[in-house]
This record gives sequence, C-alpha cells and structure tokens, in this order.
Amino acid sequence: MTSFLTPLRTWHRPLMVCALLMLGLVLAAGVGLVVDGRTLLGESVWVKPLKFGFAFALYAGTLAWLLTKLRKGKRLGRWIGTVFALAATVEVGAITVQAARGTFSHFNAEQTDPITLALVPILTFGVMIILITQLILAIVVLIQRTGGASLNRAIRAGLGLAVFGMLVPVYWLVAEIHPRTVTDANGHQVPMYQGHGIGDPDGHGMPLTGWSVTGGDFRVAHFFALHGIQVLLLLTAVLAALAAKHAWLRAEKVRARLVGSAALGYTGLVAVVTWQAWRGQSLIHPDTATLAASAAVALITALTATWTILAAKRATARAAVEAEPRQPATR
Repeated sequence: MTSFLTPLRTWHRPLMVCALLMLGLVLAAGVGLVVDGRTLLGESVWVKPLKFGFAFALYAGTLAWLLTKLRKGKRLGRWIGTVFALAATVEVGAITVQAARGTFSHFNAEQTDPITLALVPILTFGVMIILITQLILAIVVLIQRTGGASLNRAIRAGLGLAVFGMLVPVYWLVAEIHPRTVTDANGHQVPMYQGHGIGDPDGHGMPLTGWSVTGGDFRVAHFFALHGIQVLLLLTAVLAALAAKHAWLRAEKVRARLVGSAALGYTGLVAVVTWQAWRGQSLIHPDTATLAASAAVALITALTATWTILAAKRATARAAVEAEPRQPATR
C-alpha cells in the first residue's frame, strides 16, 4: 500500500485545482437539476455539465496523483499536466456556459449566435488538446517504472484504455454526420451537424447518462474506457490490502497477474460495447452476438483469474510445508 500513499501536498496543483473546480460544478449542476426545469432533447440542461464535471474531477485527481510517481520526464509531465488542466477547465467551462444559456454545446452549427460561434472552436480544439496531452503522458509513463509490478500494470493498462476512450469521440466527430434541426430550451431552432446516437442521432436517452436506448452510442465506450484506470487502481489497492490477511496474495507477481486478468477483461468489455455501439445497438438491448461476446470475455477473465489464484495457493501451501521444521528421526 505504501506505493499508493503519496502526500497530498505533492500532488500536481493545477490538476488538483481543476478537480476541485469540477467538484464545485457538480454541486452547482446538481442544484440546477432541482431548480431549473429547462430541457434539451428531453433532459435537463444541467445534466451535461454535471456529467463532465464528475468525469473530469475524477480523472484530473487521478492524474494529479499519477504525476507524483514520475522519475523520468518529471518536468515534461508537470507541464503537460498543467496544459491538460487548463484545457479541461476551458472545455467544461464552455459546456457550462452553453447549458446555462439553454442551448447546445457540441455539434452546434448555429451561425447567427456570436457566443456559440466563439465557443464551438474551443469545444472542438479543446478535445484535440486533451487527447494530445493524454498521449504524451501515456508515453512518459511507459518509459519508466512507477512502483511494483501490479501498480505498473494497472497504470499502463488504464492509460491505454483512457487514450482509446479519448479517441472514440474524435472518431464519431468525423465519421457520423447527421445534419438536422432541433429545438433548444429557449424554443429556438438550432441546426446541428451531428449527434451522439448511432442509428438514431439524438436517441432517447437513459436517465442521467443520456445514453441512447434506441440506437448505438459511443459515449458508452468513451465512459468505460476513460474510467478504466480508476477501476484498475482500485483493484490494485484492494489486492495490496488483502495481502495482509492472505499469504497467497503477498507475492507481487501474483497480484500483477490478477491485475492483468482484470485489465484483459476490462479491455474486452470496452471492445464489446464499442462494437455494439458501432452496429447501432443500444447498451440495454444486446443481441445474441453481443451477449455471446460478453460471455466469452467474462469466461476468459474468470479462467485466467482462477488459474492465477489456484496456482498461487498451491505455491504458498508448498512453501509452508517446506518451511516446517523436520522432526528428528527416532530409533
């Protein structure tokens, strides 16, 4: 557990400020959900700022901690972290401004509104800046060892998933063009050049997440991939804590293999939901092929984890037997 325990004062300050601002936005947007009845495409105008605030608070906090683990490229990492924090703050700020105005942020093709015209380039290029900084951070992490084998594996797999998760929006930004006109919260007709749904551009979203229930939605893959690093880091911490009670978990290579199994399964999950969305299928309406792929991922993950656990327990039992003092021979 000591590899996780880094003094809070050493965490990257711009990223921590970003995380705190995002948490403040979550609280403000939560109030907005209650007191503001305006809606966009059937959901509160404050749902999007709330979701982005929560996601970036979690991710910025994770990066702020991760940068304390760098041994090589520390200065580059801190500069890139600062750029990420600024880009994320500006991006989410633009989303919040549009939400407060009762209109759309992403995909808005309105040409007569000067505020929208000013914010759309920020929203478009902000995504690219965030993606590029994420790629650089991933490379910096890959060239060094940041802790034990299990922590290294969690960080590297998690960052790889996060990079993929950030590439997904770029893909649908250029691949799914659906011009149409929709009505904003003020009753104005707004031209849109794209939507989140695959098969149904606007979809009919689930509560809170807004993920389409009438078609595919790449936001599902984006969400799961982006937050894979938190899942894997949490698993690594839990395994390290359990090692105090279970001797078979005390070997670093055993925990690393279990984290690897989890990373394999989580990557499979992301692949399945990405494939599902690409085929225009809602997360909650899987077909036989999706269910079969999901079952295969679950089975492979369970088998690899079970094999690791059984092998570790056998090795621990054998070591305990060998360590027992031998009784002197009697005549």
